Amino acid sequence: MRSFGCQMNDADSEVMGRLLEREGYGKVDSPEGADVIILNTCSVRQHAEDRALGYMAALKRIREDNPSVVFVLAGCVAQRLKSKIFEKIPFVNIILGTDNILELPRLIEKAIKKPRERFLVTEVRGDLPRLGKGFWTSSSYGCTRSSELTGLVTIMRGCDNFCSYCIVPYVRGRERSRAVKDIVLEVKEKVARGCKEIILLGQNVNSYSFNSSDFADLLREIEKVDGLERIRFTTSHPKDVSEKLINVIRDSSKICEHLHLPAQSGSNRILEGMNRGYTREQYLELIDKIRMEIPKISITTDLMVGFPGEKEEDFEDTLRLVEDVEFDAAFTFKYSTRPGTRAAKEEDDVPLETKKVCLAKLNELCEKMAMEKNRRLLGRVEEVLTERFSPREKKLVGRTRSNKTVFFSGPAGSVGKLLPVEIEEAYMWSLFGRFLG
Repeated sequence: MRSFGCQMNDADSEVMGRLLEREGYGKVDSPEGADVIILNTCSVRQHAEDRALGYMAALKRIREDNPSVVFVLAGCVAQRLKSKIFEKIPFVNIILGTDNILELPRLIEKAIKKPRERFLVTEVRGDLPRLGKGFWTSSSYGCTRSSELTGLVTIMRGCDNFCSYCIVPYVRGRERSRAVKDIVLEVKEKVARGCKEIILLGQNVNSYSFNSSDFADLLREIEKVDGLERIRFTTSHPKDVSEKLINVIRDSSKICEHLHLPAQSGSNRILEGMNRGYTREQYLELIDKIRMEIPKISITTDLMVGFPGEKEEDFEDTLRLVEDVEFDAAFTFKYSTRPGTRAAKEEDDVPLETKKVCLAKLNELCEKMAMEKNRRLLGRVEEVLTERFSPREKKLVGRTRSNKTVFFSGPAGSVGKLLPVEIEEAYMWSLFGRFLG
C-alpha cells in the first residue's frame, strides 16, 4: 500500500490496512510478491495526480509477472476521474472512491473471483461510516508514524468553502462531522495501543459541528482522555478561528502551541478571487489576537503563487505578509488548474517561468523567516516528545510542542517520553540540543 497526499489519506490508508488484516492479509513493504497493491491518491494539484497515476502505470511489470495481482486505485484521483482511469491504466481492477473504503475487502474478494471484471465504486455518502468499538485495538496494524506514538484521527470529511482553485469539495463532498463519542472512543483506543499524541484531521477542523458541539467543545472532551499527552489538529481555515477556540488552546495543558493557518495570498484582490472569505487585514488581526493569548505559538501556513490574474503588486503583497507575520514554516506552491473548479474557467495567464521565479523568491524569504524564528529558541528549554533514534545523526529525535524537530543525546529507553531539552543549535528545518537530566 502506498499513500500520496495529505494526512487524511494516511488515516484512510490505515483504516484500509486494518480492514484487510482482519481478513487475514499481511502487509508487505514492496509491490513484488504482493497479492493486492493499493494506491491511495491525491488530486489537490496536477503534479500530485500525475505522480500517483505515473506510479501506478509503472507497476504494469508486476501485472505481467503475476496476472492474479489485484490493483486498487483509491482516493481523490479515483473520485475525480472514475472510469477514465480504466482507459488510462487498463490493468487496474478496482477504483475506490473517498467515501467507500469500508467496501475494500468485499471488492477485493470479488476481483479475485472475477479477475477480468472491473469494479467502480465512487458513491458519495451523506453519512460517515462507523468503525465500531474495538476496531483500533483488535489488530496489530501500527500507527501511521514509524514510532507508533502519533495517531491520526479523522473528525470530519468534506468541505463547504469552495475556494475557487480547490478540487476538494468535489472529490471529498460536503462537510460531515463524526459524533463526539465516536471520536473520543477512537482516541481512547489509540492511546491504549501506545499513542502519546493525537492529530485531529479534517479539511477544515474549525467548522466541526455535531449536534450542539463545536470544535472547541470536542477538544475539551478529548483532553479528558487519560494517558494522552498531546493534541494537534490540521487544517484550520482562518475565517473560522473563533475566540472560544483560541481560549481553549490557551488554557489547555495538552493542546500543542502550533497552528497551521493557510493564508494562500497576501493580496486582497487575489484572496477575493480565491473565495477565501477574509482580507489581508483580517488575517493579520487574527494573528495578533492569537499571539496575544498564546505568546509561544508557532504559526505555519500555505502560500500560492501564480493564481489567475496575479500581478507583480499582488505577489509583493504576499511577500510583505510573510514579513509581517514571520511564519515558522510555509508550504509553497505554484497554481495549477484543477478541472471543475471555478478558477479553471479563468485563463491561467501567469507564465510558468514567472511562477517559478516568484516561487523561488517566496521560498527564499520563508526560509529566512524560519531560520530567524528558530534562532530565537537558542538557550530555551523545550519539552520534547522523543519519537525515535536517528542512526544517521546518532541522536534521539523528537518534536517540541510547537512542532519543531529536535536532535539530542539522551538516556536509553527515552522513546515515547517527554523530556526537557535545551536548544543549543538552530538550523532552518531542525534544532539540536542537550537533554537536561
